[in-house]
Amino acid sequence: MTAAPLSLASRLPNVGTTIFTVMSALAAEKGAVNLGQGFPDFECDPALVDAVGAAMREGLNQYPPMTGVPALREAIAAKINTLYGHAYDPAAEITITAGATQALLTAILCSVHPGDEVVVIEPVYDSYVPAIELAGGKPVFVQMEVGAQGYSVPWDKVQAAVSPKTRLIMINSPHNPTGSILRPADMQALAAIVRGTDILIVSDEVYEHMVYDGVRHESVSRYPELAARAFVVSSFGKTYHVTGWKIGYVAAPAPLMAEFRKVHQFNVFTVNTPVQHGIARYMADPAPYLDLPAFYQRKRDLFRDGLRSTRLRLLPGDGTYFQCVDYSAVSSLPEAEFATWLTTEIGVAAIPVSAFYNQPRESGIVRFCFAKKDETLRTALERLAKI
Repeated sequence: MTAAPLSLASRLPNVGTTIFTVMSALAAEKGAVNLGQGFPDFECDPALVDAVGAAMREGLNQYPPMTGVPALREAIAAKINTLYGHAYDPAAEITITAGATQALLTAILCSVHPGDEVVVIEPVYDSYVPAIELAGGKPVFVQMEVGAQGYSVPWDKVQAAVSPKTRLIMINSPHNPTGSILRPADMQALAAIVRGTDILIVSDEVYEHMVYDGVRHESVSRYPELAARAFVVSSFGKTYHVTGWKIGYVAAPAPLMAEFRKVHQFNVFTVNTPVQHGIARYMADPAPYLDLPAFYQRKRDLFRDGLRSTRLRLLPGDGTYFQCVDYSAVSSLPEAEFATWLTTEIGVAAIPVSAFYNQPRESGIVRFCFAKKDETLRTALERLAKI
């Protein structure tokens, strides 16, 4: 007799292959310049690699503390205090994570219970909603508005989305995929919404060092009223051009962090030891992250200047290493089809912004990544000049 095939009821029945995987595979197949997936095509600072290698040779290769190497947590606390004026206790309020995605999942799992509602602002990074659903929570969607000044959060609609069941509000600044940033007025509006409630905040700040034109990053950590109820997430992978190392961190008040660590210890337990020691040593010099805005602003400006000779309409690019464009003067194709055409026929891969919505929303906008070598960007611009 033949055994019946096994079946498994999916915990994430609506999840398939991500658009990033699809577009990167198509770019490879067609020999396109891949400006879709968000990772650099250049190397990190050799001094950082040397610092990690030295830690390995020194025998720092066994389990570190579950919460992270003390020297690294202390370096993070010092950085946050210097930049944003908030003193986190490195022993009780900072945890090293296996990248920002694990940090986001863990923050959600430790705070969201079945039936809780979580306000998410679309377009939204693709890991948020599956994490909420795995926790048994219900995502409540608020769409950003798009105008002459680019994308903005309609805080009146966020307020309207809040109910007695709201457990979390998730924010992301600088914002992936739109490249927009939150400003002081946004933080004040958020504070007014959560004031007098028990609503928590997850603040995804992985692009914190990529804010341009002299504007400061409005970290939740700058605002004591918000920091008191927030998990603040960041990523060394983004800051130091090492996305494949998958290392990040969370800062949160001690009562929140205690719950975070309960989940953290059972989903990853801890994070790569020599990388932690290497980054801790590398952080002794703040120049690499302090110089990052100028580094990426030059690439942003190179890319934007080149795009001005095309029929693509530039949206503001205030932060991140992403640039969104409106292609409505070029084509009436839906975004996913236009991205496929662009990859196949023009030889440049992009990501449709519609992929960042729960229900596909067509705006005629795609996202490029400019975290690339100058020659990569110039090759892409030569090809894009054809449209």
